[in-house]
Amino acid sequence: MGWNVCIVGAGKIGQMIATLLKGSPHYSVTVADHDLNALSALNKLGIATRQIDAGDEQALAKGLEEFDAVISAAPFFLTPVIAKAAKAAGAHYFDLTEDVAATNAVRELAKASETAFMPQCGLAPGFVGIAGSALASEFDEIDSLHMRVGALPLYPTNALKYNLTWSTDGLINEYCNPCDAIVNGKLVKTAPLEDYEILGHDGVEYECFNTSGGLGTLPETLEGKARAVSYRSIRYPGHRDILKLLLSDLGLERRRDLLKEIFEAALPRTDQDVVLVYCTAKGMIDGQLREKSLINKSFARVIDGQVWSAIQITTAAGVLGVVDLMRTGALPSKGFIRQEQVNLQDFLNTEFGRLYRAGDVTEQHKAA
Repeated sequence: MGWNVCIVGAGKIGQMIATLLKGSPHYSVTVADHDLNALSALNKLGIATRQIDAGDEQALAKGLEEFDAVISAAPFFLTPVIAKAAKAAGAHYFDLTEDVAATNAVRELAKASETAFMPQCGLAPGFVGIAGSALASEFDEIDSLHMRVGALPLYPTNALKYNLTWSTDGLINEYCNPCDAIVNGKLVKTAPLEDYEILGHDGVEYECFNTSGGLGTLPETLEGKARAVSYRSIRYPGHRDILKLLLSDLGLERRRDLLKEIFEAALPRTDQDVVLVYCTAKGMIDGQLREKSLINKSFARVIDGQVWSAIQITTAAGVLGVVDLMRTGALPSKGFIRQEQVNLQDFLNTEFGRLYRAGDVTEQHKAA
């Protein structure tokens, strides 16, 4: 049965989600936003739109009444308002937020709800939680699970070796907010930019360090089962040290508005990017200490005659894969839904999850 879906937010990710839904026979799609210019660009692609202020909960709830599902692709601070409007309209709710407070607000709304609430559905949090949970499940006893994700320029040129590829607000939150982790079996908060490590893949050297939000609810699920669980962002070497200079030495962690202005003025955006997911787990299998990794690498590509960045594709595929599983009855249809409830192979077999299959190591992982 087909679903009628409303995307709230006509930015880069909202456009990608709408394009993928438009190409599917199982969905009809409408994008809602207050920005007429952004909506006009979608109209030219043949996608239905409506002008709604996402900050006006009553108007939004009325505008969402005929939809089966609502996907929030709006800034994280609008999450509680959009989720409340979706609940009032009787629609299933999905979002991409990495913000912990926003997710907690969604969790409260999900209590005793007759519809499903599934936040944190993009790349990280999102797909990486599905992949990490699948990896952990292969062990009789899980000792450690370390998940690392990077959305990086293919051709770094500046000292930060970084280009903007997604939300600047979300990026700054990752760098400044406390990070969830499991350390010595206990759920704790760790400092961002710490737990530095170097790793390599395909002949390229990367650095990794703690950032906030990427684990979603996975630490809660694995508390008492794993000794160590962490999430780190992948960057090219040298990035972390410059961040420390900006955030700590120059005090910009207390001036996020100014940091955003600097990033957006100085760092160009690029569609020539790569998304690397690098998960490693260690534990006992048949009485032996074993280690397994799951690696997925995605690049920009042409879809429906247009070039889309790797971060747009992987984020959109992350949310639409779980939307498709809920539409077909593979996920619960009410209450709060976690990424760990999603089976990795079921996800990869959806029409949208298949976009991750360009990362051939997930295929090797399946064979293993």
